[in-house]
Amino acid sequence: MRVLVAEDERVLADLVAVGLRDHAMAVDVAYDGPAAQQRLAVNDYDVLVLDRDLPGVHGDQICRELAEAGVRTRILMLTAAASLTDRVEGLHLGADDYLPKPFEYDELVARIQALARRAHPALPPVLESNGIVIDLPKRQAHRNGRYLLLSRKEFAVLHVLMSARGAVVSAEELLERAWDENADPFSNVVRITISRLRAKLGRPPVIETLPGVGYRI
Repeated sequence: MRVLVAEDERVLADLVAVGLRDHAMAVDVAYDGPAAQQRLAVNDYDVLVLDRDLPGVHGDQICRELAEAGVRTRILMLTAAASLTDRVEGLHLGADDYLPKPFEYDELVARIQALARRAHPALPPVLESNGIVIDLPKRQAHRNGRYLLLSRKEFAVLHVLMSARGAVVSAEELLERAWDENADPFSNVVRITISRLRAKLGRPPVIETLPGVGYRI
């Protein structure tokens, strides 16, 4: 999944981003309202973690604009304003969930994962195909009973391909779903990751390349 963290407390924003990346999420960070708006206009996010009191453009305005536009991005408001009135107001603005600071990190991750499931058609937590079993909650993958030691990006790419249920996934879509905005669209990072993933999956090969189109399992 791809997440935007819009938070003006830079240390907190960066810590949240690092932690979410450890859960195989592609994460971008914006430290103020205008930067958040710019990233939202360019990239397709599953979840926006939105600080309500952003400088430049208030988080309420960003939330309202997304709700009015009808985008599929789910919004988790993350803010120090924790009263019942604040929570109700945030939800009325169009937020999908509301988590006051301070918060427990495990709860933040669980809420983001739950919102991401609502942004896409529901998939079972464990996917199976061609002897491959991928368990998203446990972040584990096996093939024919053999544990696969995958990097975060390899796991994310495998999950995107497995979720496609045999449909072709373009390199551009893989780059969008498994990497953040710092990835160079003109690099060969997708091809290299696919190559490493193929090697770890072993034989018989299961990732098919369709030249000029993409990849599928």
